[in-house]
Amino acid sequence: MSARICRIFSLLTTRDLYLGMRGLTNYHLSCCVNTLLQTLSATWEILDLLERWEAARRDRRPDSGNVPQELKRILSAMRGDLPQPAPHRDFLHCLDRNQIPLGMQHDAAEVFLSILNLMQQQLDDNVLALEIQNLYKISVETHVQCLDCASVQTRSSYMLSLPLHINEETNSLESCMTSFFEHQELRGINRCFCAQCGTKTTSKQGVKLLSLPRILCVHLKRFRNMHGSTRKLDCRVTFPETFDFVEIVQDAFSPSFEQNDAKYTLYAVVVHSGYAAFGHYTAYVRHRLNKSWYYADDSRVQQTSWEGVKNTYGGRFSDTAYMLMYRRDSKEEGRQPDFSG
Repeated sequence: MSARICRIFSLLTTRDLYLGMRGLTNYHLSCCVNTLLQTLSATWEILDLLERWEAARRDRRPDSGNVPQELKRILSAMRGDLPQPAPHRDFLHCLDRNQIPLGMQHDAAEVFLSILNLMQQQLDDNVLALEIQNLYKISVETHVQCLDCASVQTRSSYMLSLPLHINEETNSLESCMTSFFEHQELRGINRCFCAQCGTKTTSKQGVKLLSLPRILCVHLKRFRNMHGSTRKLDCRVTFPETFDFVEIVQDAFSPSFEQNDAKYTLYAVVVHSGYAAFGHYTAYVRHRLNKSWYYADDSRVQQTSWEGVKNTYGGRFSDTAYMLMYRRDSKEEGRQPDFSG
């Protein structure tokens, strides 16, 4: 084989391995942010929206404290086909300027919501800011019924992730979701004020879905405060690669819910290993083009399989899935993206 053919083969192999899957150096305990950047890179809708924002901006002066600006830069770099880690120090320092300090252990679920909120605050295009929010927005209706007078109070709100309580035995995503939408009695210090009774009363609370987002972020609440300290629940939680929300929790929908499609496919998993006070984050990400799974551990990225992802179900002394990113199935997913650097 000639040297020229060898070089072409090497470039093709490198592009196949690194296309859209560049690693990130661990810089001052940045594994948490590194992992979230991998999931945001796989959420191609985010970069599409940020590119539209930058193209329409009148004031393009650099701002080292602007999260949308720095996030757009690093996500663009991560789409490149270079084997070396993507340069993300500017983004880390940008977060540091926005009260997400370097050199500290962080909770991935909290940092994820902080990044979304900072984008909302710092985007100077209200329409695009709303589009980013709607990408993750889970609209719900909360009903609180007084058990003394039977009056019902209803309140609409939204979440950007679905926080699921897990027990200390074996769990499944289906059972956790079912539990989230079950009615709960509010007694003792949890009692709510009833306007009809004029006092706090025992009540029954339920949550119904008004709408589901394109990107469903599921937060498995593995950290629990007990006796003044935080401990991690490493119990087993199984989750499917694909699921239909309607089939899992049939009674979770409000009568005004009008979406026809509630089928989701997993595309990223944020993984935590270690203990509550001392741990490490990594990620499994599904490649948009070849549909293969990749494992990202800071600067090290390697191809894996669904069987590898399932190793994060948990168990004693094992890696545990902490956040699950699902994308609602759509014909749009068939559109081929441009990952040219």
